Order: sequence, then C-alpha cells, then structure tokens
Amino acid sequence: MSERVLTLGELNRALLARQMLLERCSISVGDALERLVGMQSQEPQAPYIGLWSRLEGFRPEQLSDLIADRKAVRGALMRATVHLVTAADWQRLSALTAPVLARAFKGSQFSKQLGGADPEQVVTAARELLSVTALSRADLGPALAARWPGADPPSLAQAATMLMPVVQVPPRGLWRASGQAKWITADVWLPDAAVEHERVETIVRRYLAAFGPATVKDIQAWSGLTRLKQVVDGMREELCSFRDEQGRELLDVPGAPLPEAGCPAPARLLPPFDNTILGHSDRTRVIDPAHWQAVSQDRLLRMFLVDGFVAGSWSVADGQIFTRPLVPLSAKATRELAQETERLQAFLRA
Repeated sequence: MSERVLTLGELNRALLARQMLLERCSISVGDALERLVGMQSQEPQAPYIGLWSRLEGFRPEQLSDLIADRKAVRGALMRATVHLVTAADWQRLSALTAPVLARAFKGSQFSKQLGGADPEQVVTAARELLSVTALSRADLGPALAARWPGADPPSLAQAATMLMPVVQVPPRGLWRASGQAKWITADVWLPDAAVEHERVETIVRRYLAAFGPATVKDIQAWSGLTRLKQVVDGMREELCSFRDEQGRELLDVPGAPLPEAGCPAPARLLPPFDNTILGHSDRTRVIDPAHWQAVSQDRLLRMFLVDGFVAGSWSVADGQIFTRPLVPLSAKATRELAQETERLQAFLRA
C-alpha cells in the first residue's frame, strides 16, 4: 500500500492543533510546557505571550509562581538556546542535549579565546563558584580570569555556562520582572528533581506529538541532535509514515491529530522566537519562504498567523501593539486580527 500524501494545508493544521493554536486548551501551565517540550525563552517574557495564545484563561502568575517555586526553570537545551521547561523536563533533557551545547561551544569564537585554559578545568573552577551563588556571565568571567589571566573573560564564562548544567534564577523570567541573567548549577537549584534522563527515542516521540508529522531533518533541526536516522530506523514499527507533496518521508506517532486542511484557524499573535516557526528544518508548513526575509527584520521574530500561516509581524511601542501585514487581508481576517490584537494588548496592560 502506498503511503498517504499529506498536503501543505494538512501539515499546517496538524502543527497548529498540536501546538494548541487552533483552539485554546484548558490544561495546566506545567502540562502545557511538557506537551510543547518546552518553550524557547531567550526573551524572558515570551512564554507568557505564548501561553496566553494557547491556554484558556491563562494568568501570568500561574507561570511566575512555577518559576519562583522552582517547578519550572530556564536554561540552554535544544539547539543550545534558552528554553523554559518544567523542573522534571530539565532533568530529562539536560543530559541529552549536553553534547549539543558542547558542539556549539567548540564551533564558536569563544572556544578559540581561552588562552590555553583547559575547558574541563574551567568547568571545575566555575562549578565551585556557581554552587555557592548565582552569578552573571559578566561577574563569572573576571572571577575565572583571575586564575587564567591570558584568557578572554567572556569566553571563560561562556565555557562554564555551556559545558555544565546551569540554569537561570529569578527574578529573570518572572512576569514583568527585570534582572540580569544569573546562572547557578542545576543540582543546587533543583536538588529534589530526581527524574531519569530522557532516552533519545522518547524525545523523538515527544517531538512528533508536538510538531509532527515531520522528517528526520526536522527533528534534528529542532533538537540540535545529529545522526537520528539510525534512531528512527529502530523505531519504525511503532511510528506512522507519510509523504509530503515533494515525496519526502514524514514520521508521526499513532493517534496524533491530523485535522482537515480546511478546518478554521483563528488569527494568532505568536511570541518572540516561537517554536511553531523555528521547530522544523522546512518551515513552509507555516511560513512562505518568500516572506521570511521581511518578517526576520524584527530581531525578535514576532509574527502573527492568519488562516494558519504567517501573514505579518507585530511590535509594541508606548503600550500599543502594531501589526504589519505582508499580504492583503480580507475584511473578515482584518477584523479577527484586530480583535486578537486588542485581547493581547489588554493582557499585556493588565
């Protein structure tokens, strides 16, 4: 039997359904974070907007309290970028993604500016400091440079925070709170979160449930992990297989949502760096490649969806949200976008 071919519209609606963007869901913030396998969070306030777009009746304190109570945490994971995850997911994912961070550091300019300092020794010295108190990279670098005066202080700090499991501490990440990014060792901040490390096979399943159907390249682009074809080949008996309109194999978990291409997709404003946009190697299921250059001029990648696809970008100035459409919008779409914009504006002002 030939494999079912999924159209671009079907892939779009599948992604939106799994990302909770077709309709807002009534689940807890912790459950949402785990369903999404974390939320990209180098912009500290972004997850609040992302959860508002996805959850019915979301209130900022629901997330802020989780972070303050150490039940959710921010740190570098997938793609070596800062993600917000539950404390349990941090323990599951940090060991799995450690090689991703190590590879990113090795390929960076920082690794070339250590002045002969051995990275393992740098990590050992940094662990002694960050096990006692949280430090910013601006403070950690000079403290380490006292031992390695020939090294570049920012590079020493980058080595320390990329080559061992560290997390960022509040007030950074709390609702409307400001503060430097300060790092502390994860085992000090999360001493009671004893959870088994995630297996690669499990993260493949979780990715597909949140972003699929998808190619092996997509999984690797989202996670930063490499050589996943061998892993996937060993899982074929438990996975579904489709094809896209270009003939590429798409993998999926059984029973995951596959809505019809024509099902309604409401206007949605996505937060900075939302994984809906960045979670695939091939992003055409949510954005026309011809539009990427225009929307990426906003360094925060704030985009909005109309009928399921990126139709423009948005920004905030003086408490007012401004939308910049890339394509002509119908009167109905313009009205829906304006209503959603007003709701987000009210949320940000509350």
